[in-house]
Amino acid sequence: MKKTVTTFAKAKAEGEKLTMLTAYDYSTAKLLDEAGIDGLLVGDSLGNVMLGYDDTISVTMEDMIHHCAAVARGAKETLVVCDMPFMSYQTSVEDAVRNAGRLMKEGRAQAVKLEGGVEMADRIKAITDCGIPVMAHIGLTPQSINAFGGFKVQGKSEAQAKKFVEDAEAVQAAGAFAVTFECVPEKLATLVSGKLAIPTIGIGAGAGCDGQILVYADALGMFSDFTPKFVKRFGNIGDAMKEATKAYIDEVKAGTYPTVEHTYKIDDEVIDKLY
Repeated sequence: MKKTVTTFAKAKAEGEKLTMLTAYDYSTAKLLDEAGIDGLLVGDSLGNVMLGYDDTISVTMEDMIHHCAAVARGAKETLVVCDMPFMSYQTSVEDAVRNAGRLMKEGRAQAVKLEGGVEMADRIKAITDCGIPVMAHIGLTPQSINAFGGFKVQGKSEAQAKKFVEDAEAVQAAGAFAVTFECVPEKLATLVSGKLAIPTIGIGAGAGCDGQILVYADALGMFSDFTPKFVKRFGNIGDAMKEATKAYIDEVKAGTYPTVEHTYKIDDEVIDKLY
């Protein structure tokens, strides 16, 4: 059966861990879907992984719609969540609702994700009031990386920890169906996860969250520009791709590929009549 936000709520209630990975294209989404992943996030991390940017700031609505639509075509059973890119919702409630609607209509997402807690609660409420499910994102929020002064763990001080709790409670009250915790101490994430009624999805937040998410290219060893502490490589697809490419290069240069089994035939009579 197709996984939905109700699937996520049921998992939380029954104590079943949720699994999510990012995806940005049809073929990858299809493979991850067939593997049985619960949710796919079309993350604005595509700026780093797919487009080669140093951050996520430059990603546009058009980028997100394009990639989300491709993922949606490949994901038959998995819940597809799409990130709202930088400045697509911060400017006003009206912009937030309009752009969330575009991701649903044009990108074929089943839910959207936006960063921020107390400050973005009115956006979350307005979007959910329109019937669009929202996944919140608190802790380290990459779109605010310039304000944070870099990729730093959030919630370690008393003031930061209290802010994290306030943000978590605010996004739940605003109607978010789930919330991502990024780069926060495990004890803090576990405590707050136990207090919330909605599922918590951790990335660098420890095993106490209700589920986990990773960038698929990190988890599969396909992206090596930088590797966060919380990443575990579950495969080395990048190495396999390079080895296969080298084998292809070697065979083409040696003339051993293509062979007869890879070619099409034509009657000799046809060839004889050409010259």
